[in-house]
Amino acid sequence: MNSVISNEEIACQFPILKQPIHQDKRLVYLDSAATAQKPLVVIQSMNAFYEHTNANIHRGIHALAEAATEAYENARAKTARFIGVQDARQLVFTRNTTESINLIAYTWGRKFLNKGDLIVLTEMEHHSNLVPWYVLAEEKELRIEFVRVQDDGTLDMRHYLDLLEKKPRLVAFTHMSNVLGTINPAKEMIQEAHTAGAVVVVDGAQAVPHFSVNLTDLEPDFYAFSGHKMCGPTGIGVLYGKLDLLNAMPPFLGGGDMIKKVTFEGFSTNDVPYKFEAGTPAIAEGIGMGAAVDFLESVGMDAVFTHEQELTQYAFNVLADVKGLRIIGPGADVRGGVVSFTLEGIHPHDVAQILDSKGIAVRAGHHCAMPLHQRFNLPATTRASLYLYNTRADLDALRTGLDKVIEIFA
Repeated sequence: MNSVISNEEIACQFPILKQPIHQDKRLVYLDSAATAQKPLVVIQSMNAFYEHTNANIHRGIHALAEAATEAYENARAKTARFIGVQDARQLVFTRNTTESINLIAYTWGRKFLNKGDLIVLTEMEHHSNLVPWYVLAEEKELRIEFVRVQDDGTLDMRHYLDLLEKKPRLVAFTHMSNVLGTINPAKEMIQEAHTAGAVVVVDGAQAVPHFSVNLTDLEPDFYAFSGHKMCGPTGIGVLYGKLDLLNAMPPFLGGGDMIKKVTFEGFSTNDVPYKFEAGTPAIAEGIGMGAAVDFLESVGMDAVFTHEQELTQYAFNVLADVKGLRIIGPGADVRGGVVSFTLEGIHPHDVAQILDSKGIAVRAGHHCAMPLHQRFNLPATTRASLYLYNTRADLDALRTGLDKVIEIFA
């Protein structure tokens, strides 16, 4: 694996980064936590499918159908290998992380959780790992408690252990916060939850794109992530599940491909993962996901993480003396490439709008984590999120842009 990233070599592989924004501005893209840009190889892989092998998968026996099926299932196998999973049957293709977590709630949760059961979440969760459990809790009269987030943006692990003593049936947490950049000690948390008898769901949407994740080592019961945050297409996500759990769960949706047999009396389900993949799937997107995995493996995930750590430290340094700026979350040495901040007296939406006029794309708002912002008594933050194609020059541009923001509101 590579140990360093050549910014020029990487950035030139992303066509969108070559185009000017607002006619004459260089695009400085600092919103990869929302969605990552796509390298040419991913775009070309999807075009090639539509140009040469476009057909439905699994059902046809003609040449195009067989070629499409092979490409799609190869992408599943590549993705399994990428996250350290030996059996590709444990990977269900979904639309995104949100659908993956909803699938767990609506199938495993509805079947195995009962009135009064406790679900443990954390205060830093994305709405995708909150709302499905809220809906289920209301339906089945479940209890929900939250692991506290400390002032430094890390989880209160003593509080976590206290909640585990209440014997929750389910523990769900994010591997890396999309607001704070906090990388949670997933392996330790999973082991502790299993000792307490809980099933564990991990939201890996911000983890898998940015550092090496090995699920054989972590041993979660379920793990979810999205293709579009890891240089892949939108509309394709992954749910990993242990085989015994997937086999015990009822299907999520009904229709084609999730059945073995249908009669006038009823139906029998297909084997996993197809039991959870009703209808025609996102075939081109699945193939694009496989190309994204190939691309990231060619760079090396250790190199990606090292690059982002260096950029995050540089961001902290270059923003250190910006008047009225407050970064939310832990120090640069213990977080991923997410820097959320406030500027005293200036609304984040105004910050983002002025930066956009300079060609700098950042996120402003609650980032689908309203309870976390409530915890910090903030209505919103501005978020700059980094990826393998970003450079120090991008962060210098951010700093210059923020100086302009302050000048306008002075």
